Amino acid sequence: MCGIVGYVGSRGSIDVLLGGLKRLEYRGYDSAGVAVIDDSGHLGTRKHAGKLGILTDDLGATPLTDGHTGIGHTRWATHGGPTDENAHPHLGDGGKLALIHNGIIENFAALKEELLAAGHSFTSETDTEVAALLVGDAFRRTGDLTAAMLEVVNRLDGAFTLLAVHADQPGVVVGARRNSPLVIGLGEGENFLGSDVAAFVEYTHHAMEIGQDQLVTIRPDSVEVVDFAGTPVTPPTFEVDWDASAAEKGGWSSFMAKEISEEPEAVAKTILGRVHDGLVDLPEVTALGAEVLRGIDRVLIIACGTAAYAGMVGKYAIEQWARIPVDVELAHEFRYREPVLSPNTLVVSISQSGETMDTLMAVKYARERGARTLSICNTQGATIPRESDAVVYTHAGPEVAVASTKAFVAQIAATYLLGLQLGQVRGTLSDDEARGLVAELQEVPEKLRTALGVGERIKDLAHWMANTRSVLFLGRHVGYPVALEGALKLKELAYIHAEGFAAGELKHGPIALIEPGQVVFVLVPSPRDPRSLHSKVVSNIQEIRARGARVIAIAEQGDAAVLPYADEVIRIPLASPFFEPMLAVVPLHYFGMELAAAKGLDVDQPRNLAKSVTVE
Repeated sequence: MCGIVGYVGSRGSIDVLLGGLKRLEYRGYDSAGVAVIDDSGHLGTRKHAGKLGILTDDLGATPLTDGHTGIGHTRWATHGGPTDENAHPHLGDGGKLALIHNGIIENFAALKEELLAAGHSFTSETDTEVAALLVGDAFRRTGDLTAAMLEVVNRLDGAFTLLAVHADQPGVVVGARRNSPLVIGLGEGENFLGSDVAAFVEYTHHAMEIGQDQLVTIRPDSVEVVDFAGTPVTPPTFEVDWDASAAEKGGWSSFMAKEISEEPEAVAKTILGRVHDGLVDLPEVTALGAEVLRGIDRVLIIACGTAAYAGMVGKYAIEQWARIPVDVELAHEFRYREPVLSPNTLVVSISQSGETMDTLMAVKYARERGARTLSICNTQGATIPRESDAVVYTHAGPEVAVASTKAFVAQIAATYLLGLQLGQVRGTLSDDEARGLVAELQEVPEKLRTALGVGERIKDLAHWMANTRSVLFLGRHVGYPVALEGALKLKELAYIHAEGFAAGELKHGPIALIEPGQVVFVLVPSPRDPRSLHSKVVSNIQEIRARGARVIAIAEQGDAAVLPYADEVIRIPLASPFFEPMLAVVPLHYFGMELAAAKGLDVDQPRNLAKSVTVE
């Protein structure tokens, strides 16, 4: 949610801010705005509800006087609807201060009453305006933006990132963060702040983390960080390993189309450098200690949405390879049921952004209760990895489309690496068994490239199904979470009823949904595995076909047993059971995208959704 950019330097700030906001559009938003201090010390602002293009066009028609200090914001509405008045920035100190905000200030009502009693008036329905007025009042007392921000943040409850500028201090942007993302970009004669590195990656690959309850002041030639008590801190730095072109469409019809095409590369990069002599070598995990890993008696995977389905796939593999019981829980439910945890519990969080608030709170809860924590994440410098004992980065590159695709297969690959590492350390896999599984995992990227060849056929299917109002998905074993993922993509993108079921549940109720013409995707397991559920799934197909369903089977090459019973068969390359999910999901990702496109919908930014959910 909410894209945030801050800049001080020698460039025209408006171009920097708009470019950063453009690269942050994937986070989801409903309004946009900027504030700029020009060379005469005047603060100018412009903000509008709607897409960033509305703001850009307005600035083109009636420009603000540009300067070298500014902040920019894309808002996802929480307090107050998506209106011009509620868009950020908000003003304080008689219009001399501008402030932007990501998150929710939980005690805003009491603070607002205090401000009203002091004679302030409000122009918006937001909690953010409370912070702007408070910082403005504090600046009048202190004459210093850093001191004013430090005074106010200690009065705020909730989750927030705040950025502020003041006309009396050009060349200064102050930011603060609590339970909400913020990262620093380090340039030469210029510095940046952003919700993530996409905000400034066009200008610098040098970045600095800012920790929980810390405040940063950037000037063109300096960066100063203190904690909320005012004590100086020295945050770690890191290098961004992708450039701005990675966040551009590059000729593709949508970011989602581009990112589906990058699924093979996402898996390959997740594996890269983590296999030696045919065995998995994850220094991030082994750093926990062999005795710790051998002592783990339970794994809890916590995640939301697509990441949770990747975790469900990983559960099957980790249990099989490491012989440890694994549970998968939705992060937003986890801590509210007071789960039983111990030092021998490994809590694995999965988050593409590393800023998912529900997951972050669950990780903190687990650490407070003595569990070991490990993060699987795609974003360097994110909060969840910093709050965890260990992190396995997926290195999939930026994922801009709101509906996750390449992150899903990369997350599965990362959980498999974790399962293999645990199996090796605990001795539940022999070296020969581990090498065989690693070799199969290394073959997945090339098989994914082959699987991408179904795109045109799926596009044809989607066009004749453009008016479909309901689609069901069936799978068993590792196919079940893939069915859930396929259904989620249709809900997110095409706005139609879609449900994923474990195929064995069919006779326990869901078969009542089957009526003539009902479209059902069926994930068919390989018949080559002697323990395969292939025959049972074929029986499920026969049951629903007998009731008039239109069956689209996702089956491996050469599986002839499904032909008499399926209306359409989409082929995927041969793979053993644990590696089928990464291949079988490709047609489902394509289908969600193509059905949405056939309905004339925005594939990259579906309604009501944000890429990174940074509030509970």
